[in-house]
Amino acid sequence: MKSRIIYILLFAVGFSTAVKAQLNEYKYIIVPKSFSIFKNENEYQTSTLIKHYFVQNGFNAVYEDELPDDLLANRCLGLEADLINNPTLFTTKVSIALRDCHKVEVFRSLEGMSKIKEYAGAYKEAIQQAFVSFVGMDYKYQPKQTETPKNPVVISFKDDVKTVVEKEKENVVEQKATTEEQVYKSVEPKPSNITKAVTVEGSESITTDLLYAQPIENGYQLVDSTPKVVLKLESTSMDNVFLTQFEGNNAVVFNKDGKWILEYQENGNKHQKELNIKF
Repeated sequence: MKSRIIYILLFAVGFSTAVKAQLNEYKYIIVPKSFSIFKNENEYQTSTLIKHYFVQNGFNAVYEDELPDDLLANRCLGLEADLINNPTLFTTKVSIALRDCHKVEVFRSLEGMSKIKEYAGAYKEAIQQAFVSFVGMDYKYQPKQTETPKNPVVISFKDDVKTVVEKEKENVVEQKATTEEQVYKSVEPKPSNITKAVTVEGSESITTDLLYAQPIENGYQLVDSTPKVVLKLESTSMDNVFLTQFEGNNAVVFNKDGKWILEYQENGNKHQKELNIKF
């Protein structure tokens, strides 16, 4: 049987929608309290960190001893996370693997690494880098087509539609049938959360003006027409994906559909900003 391990490079131009759809079929990520590479529970806070980063990226992560009722009844609703350790003499290297209820590995992240000597700091940095693979995935649980919805929708065409109410502020069209008072609402798509102005630490800003990428050690620096350095990009093992610092937090810059996007966390929420970069 061929391996079902899928190595995915998020934010790269060749992102596979099939992989994303496959992960969307699972409702939960199950995080062990202790990984097999360690002797102690939550050693170096690895379980805490992995659960935190999954939740931060929109996944419903639960500890293995705190499973909800539906997951207890059907373990196949979830994927179990595992921490894969591949260290060298002076470098901590880890990746995140996800396995289904049959112990088949269906996804593995890129490899994060750290040269920090202290183990707790090294695992934190390496795990954070590995989670670049999950940032921006826009995960949304979608039950498999074989699953029957608990409350199937019943459509009735009994009697003619009597009224149509247009709500301009909400841009919602509502129509009602007669005796059953059935209601249908059509809501216009929400605009993208990608904006074109970025405020960076120190009250400086990145505007829609062209930013020039100048090569530096292990990456690039982005310079505006002043000239002034507004961001420094650190290269990763993936094409068109860079790590950076934004407002004092770790962030990522990546190319998606021909556009350069800065993605960062603010008050626990994920935000994206479009950058105009010339390499």
